Amino acid sequence: MTLLELLILSAGLAMDASAVAICKGACMRRFSKKEAVLIAVSFGLFQAAMPLIGWALGNRFIHYIRSVDHWIAFVLLAVLGGKMIWDAVHEEDELVCAPLEMKELLLLSVATSIDALAAGIAFAVLEVNIMLSVAVIGVITLVLSFLGAVVGCRFGEKYRGKAQIVGGVALCAIGLKILIDHMAA
Repeated sequence: MTLLELLILSAGLAMDASAVAICKGACMRRFSKKEAVLIAVSFGLFQAAMPLIGWALGNRFIHYIRSVDHWIAFVLLAVLGGKMIWDAVHEEDELVCAPLEMKELLLLSVATSIDALAAGIAFAVLEVNIMLSVAVIGVITLVLSFLGAVVGCRFGEKYRGKAQIVGGVALCAIGLKILIDHMAA
């Protein structure tokens, strides 16, 4: 996986966290740097930890799946991307605002990083540099989530669905590229 592919994948994985950050930002009566940083750090940490867990699990079973690894990577990324697109198109438009609570933030952090767990399994299959991948995913998620909170506070949830669609398309495209590259080799 090239650095450019990793950056695109990281941005795609960060889109659901960014979309939630936009929603939480939209709920701020006025911008709170403390809340935006808390949201960004929580999402960034969980988004970085989950692929590491998925990679560890994937490495335990890689010798069993080596012959179909490209198909696994393709299916995982296509399903994740497709789910993000589906959720963006079929989501309810109503925004429910409540004050930011740590319990809710932790649950949102886990929920938005489940796709990164599956990506970690794909990383094991593709034999990527996991430490670089985890760092890039975490930093990009942190930055995009912080920006999401800022944008959300300023523009409401107008861009949430668009962010999820872009992320979903990016994940599907990377999965397809992996499959095509492997089939051509």
